[in-house]
Amino acid sequence: MRGDDRIMVRYFDGAEADAFVLAVRLNSEHGLPLSLTDRKAAAARIVASHPQWSDRRIAEVVGLAANTVGAIRQRSTAQNEQPNASIGRDGRMRPRNGAEGRLRAGELMKANPDASLREIARLAGISAATASDVRARLNRGEPLVTPQQQQAGARESPAGSAARRSVRSGCPASEVLLVSLSKDPSLRLTMAGKILLRALRASSVDADGWSRIVDAVPPHRQEVVARLARECANAWQLLADRLAERTSEGSTEAG
Repeated sequence: MRGDDRIMVRYFDGAEADAFVLAVRLNSEHGLPLSLTDRKAAAARIVASHPQWSDRRIAEVVGLAANTVGAIRQRSTAQNEQPNASIGRDGRMRPRNGAEGRLRAGELMKANPDASLREIARLAGISAATASDVRARLNRGEPLVTPQQQQAGARESPAGSAARRSVRSGCPASEVLLVSLSKDPSLRLTMAGKILLRALRASSVDADGWSRIVDAVPPHRQEVVARLARECANAWQLLADRLAERTSEGSTEAG
């Protein structure tokens, strides 16, 4: 329009959705920012293309308040596809509903009271400060979930609740117990102990993981895999029975 035969450009290597995010960010920062309508429209598009991003991260890009982005997410047609965790402005993954991480941390602490706050925070996907608050509430006998999170959980859709129940079905207590076992020198420094730890790690798969494994088995191999799985289950049951017998014998001798 100005009659220029050359213009300055910025090359971008990436997906079209990511290029749109960059364009919105640049247009929100220069002297002629986007209108409120344009920013809301951009937020809705980014919510759909980057559902794993947190409300604050999207708000920073489009120049809106985080609660405004949250409201847009609630109205989004892609709402049912929103993941249970989000990536924040610092690039870290966190549960979208803080109550889920708190409840998971509580389960881990009950399973292994000696676990460090750092281990609990890593396994539960929460911050160390939140893990500390959960432990304090647990010791005081108070609810692990804050009133605000309880209200948010009450507003959650049935589909979202079912998704969170499936996450909790992965037996999180076994994770922290396995970490504790891996630090025991009597196991990790012996050949038999190393074999046991490797076998336990290989068997430590959550419900979603087993579902993916089942789907990966081709029809013509299902019978063979099922037979081997039963044999492995029998072997683990035999190990559990022998350990239980030794524990019982030790208790009798001590008595």
